[in-house]
Amino acid sequence: MTQAVLGIIGGSGIYDLPGLENVREQRVDTPWGEPSAPLRKGEIAGLPVAFLSRHDQGHRLSPSDINYRANIYALKRAGVTDLVSLSACGSFKEELPPGAFVLIDQFVDRTHKRESSFFGKGLVAHVSMAHPVSPRLRLQLAEAAMAEDIGIVRGGTYVCIEGPQFSTLAESLTYKGLGYSVIGMTNMPEAKLAREAEICYATVAMVTDFDCWHPDHDAVTVADVIKVLTVNADKAKRLVTRLAREFPREHEPCPVGSDRALDNALITAPEARDPELIKKLDAVAGRVLGKV
Repeated sequence: MTQAVLGIIGGSGIYDLPGLENVREQRVDTPWGEPSAPLRKGEIAGLPVAFLSRHDQGHRLSPSDINYRANIYALKRAGVTDLVSLSACGSFKEELPPGAFVLIDQFVDRTHKRESSFFGKGLVAHVSMAHPVSPRLRLQLAEAAMAEDIGIVRGGTYVCIEGPQFSTLAESLTYKGLGYSVIGMTNMPEAKLAREAEICYATVAMVTDFDCWHPDHDAVTVADVIKVLTVNADKAKRLVTRLAREFPREHEPCPVGSDRALDNALITAPEARDPELIKKLDAVAGRVLGKV
């Protein structure tokens, strides 16, 4: 079996991961450009962990400016097998107030400015996104939350908008009416790229506000969000530390095939494939391309 390496992407309010031992910082050059920040690699209870700040220190990157391909490539190159996204979000449900944590199981992608695939002209691939979250990783997060006495809701749909502006009232009411649970700006195409890179992926959505549909919260402000971010960040760090301590040291196969997503995804005939694109895909798709 493959050694498990836990990856953590820290969203708004989470720019570092206390508790890492033997920490070293690594800048990763990628064929897709520069990642958001250097990787912070270390160990928690002997488990290899790689942390990436999605917005970088000081929150210098907006959701639309993040190089999602470079981020996922860097984590894959670092050997990450299981990836946890810690993400601030707004809520569409009264029962998910600010401070609530949600283990997402579905996504709706409403972004429109982002590169959403490693593949393209010269090598086409279609991976399944029917079940975008690894159920095993989601269960392990739920168990870690229970051990830390952190309340967490199992299941929910995350709609990802382009941003950086918050929703209009009409948009917010539409998403609420469609039954979505939370809204954010960063988990797409992140989840799609993780699937293409055959990394098991899960999101801990941390509610900071009620978006603008709620009559008592009809205008979301950065000040309101920041008030909740600090509390959420402290809980998230405890959750991740507990997860790492109890995480299997060998990677277990994903029940929905996240870690074998490319087995039947490549459609371009070998003789028609672009050699330059193949070189760029070494870390992402080397497992399957090496068989040809």
